[in-house]
Amino acid sequence: MHQGIQTTVQKGKKDWRVWWKMTRPHTLTASFVPVTLGTVMAMEITDINFSVFFAMLLASLFIQAATNMFNEYYDFKKGLDTKESVGIGGTIVRDGVHPKVVKNLAWTFIGISVLLGIYICASSSWWIALVGTISILVGYLYTGGPLPIAYTPFGELLSGLFMGINIILISFFIQTGTITTMSILVSVPITILIGAINLSNNIRDLDGDEKNGRKTLAILVGREKAIYILAAMFTFSYLWILYLILFHGLTLWASIVFISLPKPFTAVKGYIGKTVPAEMMPAMKATAQTNTFFGVLLSIAFLLSYYL
Repeated sequence: MHQGIQTTVQKGKKDWRVWWKMTRPHTLTASFVPVTLGTVMAMEITDINFSVFFAMLLASLFIQAATNMFNEYYDFKKGLDTKESVGIGGTIVRDGVHPKVVKNLAWTFIGISVLLGIYICASSSWWIALVGTISILVGYLYTGGPLPIAYTPFGELLSGLFMGINIILISFFIQTGTITTMSILVSVPITILIGAINLSNNIRDLDGDEKNGRKTLAILVGREKAIYILAAMFTFSYLWILYLILFHGLTLWASIVFISLPKPFTAVKGYIGKTVPAEMMPAMKATAQTNTFFGVLLSIAFLLSYYL
Protein backbone atom coordinates (compact mmCIF):
# COMPACT_ATOMS: atom_id res chain seq x y z
CA MET A 1 0.00 0.00 0.00
CA HIS A 2 2.73 2.45 1.07
CA GLN A 3 4.85 1.50 -1.95
CA GLY A 4 1.89 2.13 -4.30
CA ILE A 5 1.30 5.59 -2.85
CA GLN A 6 5.01 6.41 -3.16
CA THR A 7 5.04 5.30 -6.80
CA THR A 8 2.01 7.48 -7.56
CA VAL A 9 3.67 10.50 -5.92
CA GLN A 10 6.89 9.95 -7.87
CA LYS A 11 4.92 9.61 -11.09
CA GLY A 12 3.09 12.85 -10.34
CA LYS A 13 6.38 14.64 -9.81
CA LYS A 14 7.73 13.23 -13.06
CA ASP A 15 4.59 14.26 -14.96
CA TRP A 16 4.85 17.81 -13.61
CA ARG A 17 8.46 18.00 -14.71
CA VAL A 18 7.62 16.66 -18.17
CA TRP A 19 4.93 19.28 -18.73
CA TRP A 20 7.22 22.02 -17.45
CA LYS A 21 10.13 20.84 -19.59
CA MET A 22 7.88 20.90 -22.65
CA THR A 23 7.88 24.72 -22.52
CA ARG A 24 11.73 24.73 -22.53
CA PRO A 25 11.67 27.12 -19.55
CA HIS A 26 15.32 28.18 -19.65
CA THR A 27 14.74 29.68 -23.11
CA LEU A 28 11.87 31.88 -21.92
CA THR A 29 14.17 34.66 -20.75
CA ALA A 30 14.39 35.53 -24.45
CA SER A 31 10.82 36.83 -24.01
CA PHE A 32 11.17 38.19 -20.49
CA VAL A 33 14.20 40.37 -21.30
CA PRO A 34 12.78 42.36 -24.26
CA VAL A 35 9.39 42.93 -22.59
CA THR A 36 11.08 44.17 -19.43
CA LEU A 37 13.56 46.38 -21.28
CA GLY A 38 10.89 47.96 -23.47
CA THR A 39 8.72 48.66 -20.44
CA VAL A 40 11.56 50.08 -18.34
CA MET A 41 12.53 52.46 -21.16
CA ALA A 42 8.92 53.67 -21.25
CA MET A 43 9.16 54.78 -17.62
CA GLU A 44 11.06 57.89 -18.71
CA ILE A 45 7.99 59.04 -20.64
CA THR A 46 4.97 57.76 -18.75
CA ASP A 47 3.65 55.91 -15.72
CA ILE A 48 3.60 52.19 -16.34
CA ASN A 49 0.31 50.36 -16.77
CA PHE A 50 1.28 47.17 -14.98
CA SER A 51 -1.76 45.19 -16.10
CA VAL A 52 -0.75 45.84 -19.73
CA PHE A 53 2.86 44.97 -18.87
CA PHE A 54 1.90 41.61 -17.36
CA ALA A 55 -0.45 40.88 -20.26
CA MET A 56 2.37 41.57 -22.73
CA LEU A 57 4.80 39.47 -20.71
CA LEU A 58 2.43 36.51 -20.50
CA ALA A 59 1.45 36.75 -24.17
CA SER A 60 5.11 36.75 -25.20
CA LEU A 61 5.90 33.80 -22.95
CA PHE A 62 2.94 31.80 -24.26
CA ILE A 63 3.87 32.50 -27.89
CA GLN A 64 7.47 31.45 -27.29
CA ALA A 65 6.41 28.31 -25.40
CA ALA A 66 4.02 27.48 -28.26
CA THR A 67 6.84 28.01 -30.78
CA ASN A 68 9.00 25.62 -28.76
CA MET A 69 6.22 23.03 -28.82
CA PHE A 70 5.67 23.38 -32.56
CA ASN A 71 9.42 22.89 -32.89
CA GLU A 72 9.20 19.73 -30.78
CA TYR A 73 6.24 18.41 -32.77
CA TYR A 74 7.58 19.04 -36.27
CA ASP A 75 11.12 17.89 -35.47
CA PHE A 76 9.58 14.63 -34.28
CA LYS A 77 7.37 14.32 -37.35
CA LYS A 78 10.37 14.86 -39.62
CA GLY A 79 12.44 12.29 -37.71
CA LEU A 80 14.97 14.82 -36.39
CA ASP A 81 14.42 14.02 -32.71
CA THR A 82 15.46 10.63 -31.37
CA LYS A 83 16.18 9.29 -27.88
CA GLU A 84 19.87 9.86 -28.62
CA SER A 85 19.40 13.51 -29.60
CA VAL A 86 21.15 16.12 -27.47
CA GLY A 87 19.26 19.27 -26.68
CA ILE A 88 16.37 20.85 -24.88
CA GLY A 89 13.68 18.91 -26.71
CA GLY A 90 12.67 15.31 -26.18
CA THR A 91 9.24 15.47 -24.59
CA ILE A 92 7.87 13.19 -27.28
CA VAL A 93 10.77 10.81 -27.89
CA ARG A 94 12.07 10.55 -24.32
CA ASP A 95 9.07 11.20 -22.09
CA GLY A 96 6.38 9.51 -24.15
CA VAL A 97 4.01 12.48 -24.52
CA HIS A 98 1.73 11.92 -27.53
CA PRO A 99 2.62 14.22 -30.47
CA LYS A 100 -0.96 15.49 -30.80
CA VAL A 101 -0.96 16.52 -27.15
CA VAL A 102 2.12 18.67 -27.77
CA LYS A 103 0.60 20.22 -30.88
CA ASN A 104 -2.78 20.86 -29.26
CA LEU A 105 -1.18 22.42 -26.20
CA ALA A 106 0.80 24.72 -28.50
CA TRP A 107 -2.43 25.90 -30.14
CA THR A 108 -3.99 26.35 -26.70
CA PHE A 109 -1.12 28.63 -25.72
CA ILE A 110 -1.61 30.56 -28.95
CA GLY A 111 -5.29 30.96 -28.08
CA ILE A 112 -4.42 32.33 -24.64
CA SER A 113 -1.93 34.78 -26.16
CA VAL A 114 -4.60 35.99 -28.60
CA LEU A 115 -6.99 36.71 -25.71
CA LEU A 116 -4.25 38.61 -23.92
CA GLY A 117 -3.50 40.41 -27.18
CA ILE A 118 -7.09 41.60 -27.42
CA TYR A 119 -6.78 43.18 -24.00
CA ILE A 120 -3.48 44.80 -24.97
CA CYS A 121 -4.98 46.20 -28.18
CA ALA A 122 -8.02 47.54 -26.35
CA SER A 123 -5.67 49.31 -23.95
CA SER A 124 -3.37 50.74 -26.62
CA SER A 125 -3.85 50.34 -30.38
CA TRP A 126 -5.46 47.77 -32.67
CA TRP A 127 -2.43 48.00 -34.95
CA ILE A 128 -0.79 45.73 -32.39
CA ALA A 129 -3.15 42.98 -33.57
CA LEU A 130 -1.53 42.99 -37.01
CA VAL A 131 2.00 42.86 -35.59
CA GLY A 132 0.98 40.15 -33.12
CA THR A 133 -0.63 38.03 -35.84
CA ILE A 134 2.53 38.20 -37.95
CA SER A 135 4.61 37.24 -34.92
CA ILE A 136 2.44 34.20 -34.22
CA LEU A 137 2.63 33.18 -37.87
CA VAL A 138 6.42 33.42 -37.88
CA GLY A 139 6.55 31.36 -34.68
CA TYR A 140 4.52 28.61 -36.33
CA LEU A 141 6.43 28.75 -39.61
CA TYR A 142 9.75 28.46 -37.82
CA THR A 143 9.42 24.68 -37.97
CA GLY A 144 5.96 24.26 -39.53
CA GLY A 145 4.73 24.80 -43.08
CA PRO A 146 6.18 23.65 -46.40
CA LEU A 147 9.51 25.50 -45.98
CA PRO A 148 10.34 25.89 -42.28
CA ILE A 149 12.44 28.92 -41.40
CA ALA A 150 14.63 26.65 -39.27
CA TYR A 151 15.73 24.88 -42.47
CA THR A 152 17.02 28.11 -44.03
CA PRO A 153 19.87 30.58 -43.29
CA PHE A 154 17.31 33.11 -42.00
CA GLY A 155 16.61 31.63 -38.56
CA GLU A 156 19.01 33.97 -36.76
CA LEU A 157 17.68 37.04 -38.54
CA LEU A 158 13.98 36.35 -38.00
CA SER A 159 14.29 35.10 -34.43
CA GLY A 160 16.31 38.21 -33.57
CA LEU A 161 13.90 40.60 -35.27
CA PHE A 162 10.68 39.12 -33.93
CA MET A 163 11.88 38.32 -30.41
CA GLY A 164 14.18 41.31 -30.08
CA ILE A 165 13.29 44.65 -31.62
CA ASN A 166 9.69 43.59 -32.28
CA ILE A 167 8.88 42.73 -28.65
CA ILE A 168 10.89 45.65 -27.24
CA LEU A 169 9.14 48.23 -29.40
CA ILE A 170 5.67 46.75 -28.84
CA SER A 171 6.30 46.79 -25.07
CA PHE A 172 7.45 50.40 -25.32
CA PHE A 173 4.59 51.48 -27.61
CA ILE A 174 1.72 49.98 -25.59
CA GLN A 175 2.87 52.07 -22.62
CA THR A 176 3.75 55.33 -24.39
CA GLY A 177 1.77 55.34 -27.64
CA THR A 178 4.93 56.21 -29.56
CA ILE A 179 8.31 54.92 -30.72
CA THR A 180 11.50 56.90 -30.08
CA THR A 181 14.89 56.81 -31.76
CA MET A 182 16.51 55.71 -28.51
CA SER A 183 14.08 52.80 -28.06
CA ILE A 184 15.02 51.56 -31.53
CA LEU A 185 18.76 51.98 -30.97
CA VAL A 186 18.71 50.23 -27.59
CA SER A 187 16.83 47.27 -29.07
CA VAL A 188 19.65 46.54 -31.54
CA PRO A 189 22.02 44.57 -29.25
CA ILE A 190 19.20 42.48 -27.75
CA THR A 191 18.06 41.64 -31.28
CA ILE A 192 21.57 40.48 -32.14
CA LEU A 193 22.01 38.49 -28.94
CA ILE A 194 18.74 36.63 -29.46
CA GLY A 195 19.92 35.81 -32.98
CA ALA A 196 23.14 34.58 -31.36
CA ILE A 197 21.15 32.09 -29.28
CA ASN A 198 19.73 30.69 -32.50
CA LEU A 199 23.17 30.54 -34.11
CA SER A 200 24.66 28.78 -31.09
CA ASN A 201 21.96 26.12 -31.33
CA ASN A 202 22.69 25.66 -35.03
CA ILE A 203 26.44 25.36 -34.40
CA ARG A 204 25.78 22.56 -31.92
CA ASP A 205 23.38 20.77 -34.28
CA LEU A 206 25.40 21.39 -37.45
CA ASP A 207 26.24 17.78 -38.31
CA GLY A 208 22.77 16.40 -37.63
CA ASP A 209 21.05 19.29 -39.41
CA GLU A 210 23.24 18.83 -42.47
CA LYS A 211 22.36 15.13 -42.65
CA ASN A 212 18.67 16.02 -42.51
CA GLY A 213 18.84 18.52 -45.36
CA ARG A 214 18.80 21.78 -43.45
CA LYS A 215 20.62 24.82 -44.86
CA THR A 216 21.24 26.87 -41.75
CA LEU A 217 23.75 29.71 -41.62
CA ALA A 218 26.15 27.51 -39.65
CA ILE A 219 26.00 24.83 -42.36
CA LEU A 220 26.50 27.31 -45.20
CA VAL A 221 29.57 28.99 -43.72
CA GLY A 222 31.00 26.02 -41.81
CA ARG A 223 31.58 25.50 -38.10
CA GLU A 224 34.74 27.61 -37.77
CA LYS A 225 33.31 30.66 -39.54
CA ALA A 226 30.03 30.29 -37.64
CA ILE A 227 31.98 30.59 -34.36
CA TYR A 228 33.67 33.73 -35.73
CA ILE A 229 30.24 35.15 -36.58
CA LEU A 230 29.01 34.35 -33.08
CA ALA A 231 32.02 36.14 -31.59
CA ALA A 232 31.39 39.12 -33.89
CA MET A 233 27.75 39.30 -32.76
CA PHE A 234 28.83 39.42 -29.13
CA THR A 235 31.50 42.03 -29.86
CA PHE A 236 29.14 44.26 -31.81
CA SER A 237 26.48 44.15 -29.08
CA TYR A 238 28.85 45.43 -26.40
CA LEU A 239 30.52 48.01 -28.66
CA TRP A 240 27.05 49.25 -29.67
CA ILE A 241 26.31 50.17 -26.05
CA LEU A 242 29.59 52.05 -25.86
CA TYR A 243 28.69 53.86 -29.08
CA LEU A 244 25.28 54.87 -27.70
CA ILE A 245 26.87 56.18 -24.51
CA LEU A 246 29.47 58.24 -26.38
CA PHE A 247 27.38 59.58 -29.25
CA HIS A 248 23.66 59.25 -28.49
CA GLY A 249 23.40 60.25 -24.86
CA LEU A 250 22.62 56.82 -23.45
CA THR A 251 22.94 56.85 -19.68
CA LEU A 252 26.45 56.12 -18.42
CA TRP A 253 24.83 53.54 -16.15
CA ALA A 254 24.48 51.37 -19.27
CA SER A 255 28.18 50.56 -18.98
CA ILE A 256 27.25 48.03 -16.26
CA VAL A 257 26.37 45.60 -19.09
CA PHE A 258 30.12 44.98 -19.36
CA ILE A 259 29.88 43.05 -16.09
CA SER A 260 28.40 40.23 -18.19
CA LEU A 261 31.43 40.02 -20.53
CA PRO A 262 32.76 36.72 -19.08
CA LYS A 263 29.69 34.91 -20.44
CA PRO A 264 30.29 35.54 -24.18
CA PHE A 265 33.98 34.65 -23.69
CA THR A 266 32.90 31.38 -22.11
CA ALA A 267 30.46 30.75 -24.96
CA VAL A 268 32.98 31.25 -27.75
CA LYS A 269 35.70 29.25 -26.00
CA GLY A 270 33.18 26.48 -25.40
CA TYR A 271 32.68 25.97 -29.15
CA ILE A 272 36.30 26.10 -30.30
CA GLY A 273 37.58 22.67 -31.21
CA LYS A 274 34.32 20.95 -30.27
CA THR A 275 32.28 18.72 -32.63
CA VAL A 276 30.31 16.54 -30.20
CA PRO A 277 26.91 18.16 -29.41
CA ALA A 278 26.97 17.22 -25.72
CA GLU A 279 30.32 18.97 -25.29
CA MET A 280 28.83 22.22 -26.61
CA MET A 281 25.89 22.42 -24.20
CA PRO A 282 27.78 24.65 -21.70
CA ALA A 283 28.59 27.05 -24.55
CA MET A 284 24.91 27.19 -25.53
CA LYS A 285 23.97 27.90 -21.93
CA ALA A 286 26.55 30.71 -21.73
CA THR A 287 25.14 32.23 -24.95
CA ALA A 288 21.62 32.32 -23.54
CA GLN A 289 22.94 33.73 -20.25
CA THR A 290 24.72 36.49 -22.16
CA ASN A 291 21.41 37.75 -23.50
CA THR A 292 19.74 37.42 -20.11
CA PHE A 293 22.43 39.19 -18.10
CA PHE A 294 22.98 41.84 -20.78
CA GLY A 295 19.26 42.66 -20.98
CA VAL A 296 18.66 42.62 -17.22
CA LEU A 297 21.70 44.81 -16.56
CA LEU A 298 20.62 47.26 -19.26
CA SER A 299 17.14 47.44 -17.70
CA ILE A 300 18.70 48.08 -14.29
CA ALA A 301 20.81 50.84 -15.86
CA PHE A 302 17.70 52.67 -17.02
CA LEU A 303 16.11 52.32 -13.57
CA LEU A 304 19.25 53.69 -11.92
CA SER A 305 19.30 56.65 -14.30
CA TYR A 306 15.69 57.49 -13.38
CA TYR A 307 15.99 57.23 -9.62
CA LEU A 308 19.59 58.22 -8.83
